[in-house]
Amino acid sequence: MDRIKRLALDLLKNHKDRFGTDFAENKKALEQVSIIRSKGLKNELAGYLTKCIKRELEEIESEKEELNQTVDEKQSFEAIEAKPISEIST
Repeated sequence: MDRIKRLALDLLKNHKDRFGTDFAENKKALEQVSIIRSKGLKNELAGYLTKCIKRELEEIESEKEELNQTVDEKQSFEAIEAKPISEIST
C-alpha cells in the first residue's frame, strides 16, 4: 500500500469525525491533527480523504436506494398476492 493510502486510512481510523466532503476543510483538519510540512503531500492526503468519504457516502446512498427498491417491489408483490383471482382476470 502506498504512503498516501496508508496515511489516509490511519487518519480516517483515528479522526474520521473531523473530515468531510470538502477538500479545503479537509486541508484545515489535516493541519489540526497532524504536522505535514510538504504542501504537495498535504494536498494529496486531503484529496484522497475527500475521495474516500465521498465514495463511502455514495455507497451508503446506493444501499439505501436498493433497500427502498426491494421494499417497494415486495409491497407491490404483496398487493398482487392479496387480490382475489376474479379481480386479476378483469
